[in-house]
Amino acid sequence: MSSTSKQYDAIVSNCRNLYAKKLKDYGTAWRIFRLTSLTDQIYIKAMRIRTLQETDIRKVDEDEIGEFIAIINYCVMALIQIDKGVAKYPDLTEKEAIELYDKHAKITKDLMLNKNHDYGEAWRDIRISSLTDIILQKLLRIKQIEDNKGKTLVSEGVDANYQDIINYAVFSLILTEENKK
Repeated sequence: MSSTSKQYDAIVSNCRNLYAKKLKDYGTAWRIFRLTSLTDQIYIKAMRIRTLQETDIRKVDEDEIGEFIAIINYCVMALIQIDKGVAKYPDLTEKEAIELYDKHAKITKDLMLNKNHDYGEAWRDIRISSLTDIILQKLLRIKQIEDNKGKTLVSEGVDANYQDIINYAVFSLILTEENKK
């Protein structure tokens, strides 16, 4: 499991670095997004991954890796929005935005380590295309919860689903790297 932890950290570090660079370019303009908008952004990225997995024709020169990274970063933004609430204007400094990223990345990694222990790293035997489908299914769950005004009867809330999506996207990137070897 220690290799999983190290691989996970490397992937999240790469995602965090891109997030930090985009903060310099755009600031925290994303703070105005409602959760439904972030969910839709993530959905677009996941559908693009699925399309790329199903077709050989690519009209935009971007690959699945960039889309999985975007999914991870948008999910962290969603967790921050849950934590801080939606803002009318960008209201975080770069430092605050990175600290919040780190906070939610750590919470999500801790969840992964606990689940990974209990599930015996079963994700290592799952196809990346199946992980993509699981991400899409989680997004459809989030959309339903959002349509229900956040109310659930017996299910986890949107935060747990965003965390699971992050972890499945990280697993997809780990497997992608391993498949290159």
